[in-house]
Amino acid sequence: MAALTIHESDLPQAILFIVALAAIVLFWPQKINDAGTKMNLIRTSILTLISTAVKMAAGLVINKAVAVYIGPTGLALVGQFQNFNQLMMTAAQGAINNGVTKYVAEYGKDGDRIPALLSTAVRISLSSSALVGLGIIVFANYASTQILKSDHYGYIFVILGFTISLFVLNNLLLSILNGLREIKIWVAINIIQSIYGLIFTTLLIKFLGLDGILIALATNQSVIFFILLWMLRGHKIINLENFKRPFDKPEAKKLAAFAAMAVVSAITVPVSHLVIRNYIGTTLGWDEAGYWQAMWYISTMYLMAVTTTLSIYYLPKLSEITDKATIRSELWHGYKIIMPLVAITSVGIFLMKDYIIALLFTNDFLPIRQLFLWQLVGDVLKVASWLFAYLMVAKSMSKTFIVTEISFSLSLVLLARWLVGQYGLVGISYAFAANYAIYLIVIIFVTKRAWAGA
Repeated sequence: MAALTIHESDLPQAILFIVALAAIVLFWPQKINDAGTKMNLIRTSILTLISTAVKMAAGLVINKAVAVYIGPTGLALVGQFQNFNQLMMTAAQGAINNGVTKYVAEYGKDGDRIPALLSTAVRISLSSSALVGLGIIVFANYASTQILKSDHYGYIFVILGFTISLFVLNNLLLSILNGLREIKIWVAINIIQSIYGLIFTTLLIKFLGLDGILIALATNQSVIFFILLWMLRGHKIINLENFKRPFDKPEAKKLAAFAAMAVVSAITVPVSHLVIRNYIGTTLGWDEAGYWQAMWYISTMYLMAVTTTLSIYYLPKLSEITDKATIRSELWHGYKIIMPLVAITSVGIFLMKDYIIALLFTNDFLPIRQLFLWQLVGDVLKVASWLFAYLMVAKSMSKTFIVTEISFSLSLVLLARWLVGQYGLVGISYAFAANYAIYLIVIIFVTKRAWAGA
């Protein structure tokens, strides 16, 4: 097992290896997205896998640095800040990015409505981010006490408040690229972001500990925004003229449906995790909360390729399709490719769990062994349900999406409190698997009108 463990002394070599891998990918001479080459699921999966592999490798090293320098309790607090950040980011974006992707894909590169859409989207994003940023700054100390259990970190929230507009603009541009299906630039910027985050974050963790990773989380994408601007110079669609049109009420109304879905999702998912983590922390201990966060990181990392493929392929693809037979075919095609890979990967992770814990964390995290089985079962059910969940987003089934998101976030919290109370820490993995088993059945039924029939 020792041969698979990354020690503190190995971190610089690991960083150099990942940087070298990323450089090979970024500067490989083959044209990834040649004109006239139609994107399909397999090609998209391969390209996103490249980006995801670099991101996962970077995340592995960062997680190891957190485990070595901060420990389980620190990891739990990092999870708390990430959930808060997720909430604030969605609010600051005006919760419209999925809508931007959908309508850019629907209108096409030559669509007459593109300038009105982009101009309206950037005005919503800038207004929302300014208001949210101001709120974060004003309530920085209060947020620090409530989220991180100390007012010492108030300055972190102030930094986030000042930089959040750059985060928002960066994500808006990536959403537009997603809608345009310009996968080469999308992959490149995500690789650059992973490498920058890796180097910057590990250095700050080493020298500043918990403060360092919080600073990195509050600032990383702000720097990447300027790199993305430089990469998009001379772009035919993403240029200043297309963002100068007046605010367009019809476009804003279309985006509002997506804003409602995104806001609900942004509130329910991180808030449910905050509540569960706080419950585990106060009843079992904050080390135990850190163990759950570590298990969640493992799931997030290996499912990243799937989630990325779904967001950059399925959302624009399903938005374009109007024929139910074609939708069924696309969903079935996705299941044939994605589900066997997820199932095989989950089995492999379960069998290698001891090596994975040693590789990603330290011996302090060995108690997470008990969480693997039912967390991985839940992951498989989760991916199976996501294919249908993306159909709800693509077809603007906002009421259905909102009801299911609220209902199943609440049910996860209730199941977690009950099963953790009954079985201890392992109860959270029981709750996760049970919740997604029920969700999958419900989501197939409620989306039936979008894919069943003629």
